[in-house]
Amino acid sequence: MPSPPRPDEAHPYLRAASAGIRHHARALAPSDTAPPKPVDRVHLDVLHAHLTALLQLLDRLADHTRPPHPAAGRHLATAHTRLWQATSEVHAAFHALPGVPQAEAETSGCHPERLPEGPPVLTICQRHLAAGHVVRRKTTPTDLRPHSTTYVR
Repeated sequence: MPSPPRPDEAHPYLRAASAGIRHHARALAPSDTAPPKPVDRVHLDVLHAHLTALLQLLDRLADHTRPPHPAAGRHLATAHTRLWQATSEVHAAFHALPGVPQAEAETSGCHPERLPEGPPVLTICQRHLAAGHVVRRKTTPTDLRPHSTTYVR
């Protein structure tokens, strides 16, 4: 019987993704020499892609955990819902950022009745709509409602 992998050897791709995020967060930290740069739409598109990949992982983990360990599965399902809320906010921030010429501003938002025109809007909106479809199949509107709508920083 093979021994289980050591914790530092388990799930190497997930560990690499986490290391990449930590590196990116450190790179964005303000320095004494350069002022912080504001985030752009491409940055949020990549972050949104990462969050939707995490959504898929959490969904599968919850599905596999729930039968033998219902309480742990419920916690993972709750984490999935909260991550969806964060993903939705990143998507909203993407659309709130400037960078689209005024003539295209009306077409850059998500419209379920039609596809947005061109990348990166096309990619983030398609990804968001597809992820939203999966989330809404497994949760209720009450579950998706944010706990607090006011946030003062």
